[in-house]
This record gives sequence, C-alpha cells and structure tokens, in this order.
Amino acid sequence: MKGEYKLDKRLVNVPVATVWTSYNSSREIDKPAISNPVEMDKWLAGLSHETRLGLCDQNLVQTQLLYGEEVFVIEEKDHWSHVLIPGQSTSKNDTGYPGWVPTVQLADPPEDWSLQEGPVVVVTSPKALLSMDRNLELSYQTTFPFIKEKEGKFIVKTPEGKGQLNPGSAVIFNSLSDRYKGSGEDIVAEGEKFLNLPYLWGGMSSYGYDCSGFSYSMCKANGYIIPRDAHDQAKAGKDIPLTEIKPGDLLFFAYEEGKGRIHHVGFYYGDGKLLHSPNTGKTIEIIPLAGTIYERELCVARRYW
Repeated sequence: MKGEYKLDKRLVNVPVATVWTSYNSSREIDKPAISNPVEMDKWLAGLSHETRLGLCDQNLVQTQLLYGEEVFVIEEKDHWSHVLIPGQSTSKNDTGYPGWVPTVQLADPPEDWSLQEGPVVVVTSPKALLSMDRNLELSYQTTFPFIKEKEGKFIVKTPEGKGQLNPGSAVIFNSLSDRYKGSGEDIVAEGEKFLNLPYLWGGMSSYGYDCSGFSYSMCKANGYIIPRDAHDQAKAGKDIPLTEIKPGDLLFFAYEEGKGRIHHVGFYYGDGKLLHSPNTGKTIEIIPLAGTIYERELCVARRYW
C-alpha cells in the first residue's frame, strides 16, 4: 500500500474483531462475526470445515484484533473501515497490518486513553469477564489502562467507560514496556494453556489461533512483540543454529523440503517436539518432529526471548 493518507485513531469495541481482506469479503455465514455485539461462539459453531477453509483458500481474512486495541482508519466504505494495526508489524505496510473491519466494531478513543503510559491490566486467563453496562467475555491478552483496585476488583478504563475485572483472570504491570519478560520455558508454558484449541485462519484470540497468531500471542504474553506473519517472524529475532535450539525458540517450515517459501511456524517444545497450531480441522498440539513432514521442511530457528 503506497501513497498519502490521514491516520484517524479508533479503538476496537468488541471482544474480537476479525480483520477482512476487503470490505466485501465476509459471507452470509459470517454475520455473527461482523456485528456488535459480536457472537464469536455462534460464528465458529456455524462454520463447516469447508467454510473454515474458505477463510484462507478464498483469501477472506487477514488477522484479528482484541477489545481496546488501537487502529488507524484510512478509508471508509459501505459501513466498513480500512484500517492499519500499529501493534501488528508487517512487511505489507510500515504503519501496521492492513485490512477491513466493520465500522460498528470501532469507537472513538476517550480523550485520556493511553496504553503506552501508566499502569495496564492484561488478561492472563484464556477468557475473562469484563463487568460494565454490558458484560463482555474477553480473550487472553486483552489489555486496559488501569485505574485502581476496589473491593477486590481491578477497575479499568475501556472504550466505553469504566469496567471491572477479577484479579484471578488478569495481572497489573507498571507499564507495557515494564511487563515481565519471560524465558523460553515460560513461552512454552503459556502455549500449553491452549492445547486442543481448534485452529482458526487469521486467528489472534483464545477463540482460535493460526500458526503465526499463536506464536505472536504467546511471545506477547511474555513481553516480546514480534511481527504478525510467519515469513516476517523468520526474518527478525536472533538466528539460532538448528543444532542449538531450546524450548521457546520459533521453528519455521518451508515448502520444497525447507528450500521454498515459509508457510508454517511453531515453538520448539524440547525433547525433539513441536508445539504448534497446525491447520484447519486440527487443534493446537505437541508432536514429535521425527519422521514427520515438519522434520523435512524445517529450515530456520529464531529466538525472541
């Protein structure tokens, strides 16, 4: 994407906003995912194997956003907003990941909204309930500005005012930049929380991850922000010889037995095993590498921790 455009900041005001390739990418079956309130469970339950595959094979979906995440709107058309996502770095655009979100799933930020300054609250359980005028089920890693602790609850700032979170489902950090930096073992331990979660193309939430969304989110949970897509993730981080990999290192897989285009990423689990979100129809799993297509396609390892 080239050229000049105005950056109009908005916040996501649904628990998970799916980012589509175009303003006309969504199908009739996707209506629960493009509404506000959004109905993620209903959407996913209504997708057959074929319509899940279509999200990828028909190039319908790019990525996802969590409640309160910032986007820049650069264009609006037919009740859709063309956005750039500064929190998801990509070779597609220097400002952030591009795609289209239903305008109804975005809100203007409060005047004093900031995730970059002051303490924040981060959801650390797979799902958490945000209590306010309307209660929302939030995804893992949803982040809010922290206001105070009151009567055993975290009071947080949301795009819609104040809300409450149970401390058992979230943690406070002095700032985003101060958040805990985990080890490779910590990254793997976070990933284990999501074993058996079904794969979702473009998935960036605890309703479903794709391979690079899983690696992005588990690294983010440990204080490391990495590029969104596998081919970009493979170009950053620290290059690790394949003979020296440790748990938490990212392993990358390419067509043509490792010589072609990178198409998959997962974590080295240790003991010759791979922790990853494989593909449509499968779930997050830990498997031995030996004797698999992944062993033959393994081409690069990167360390971000």
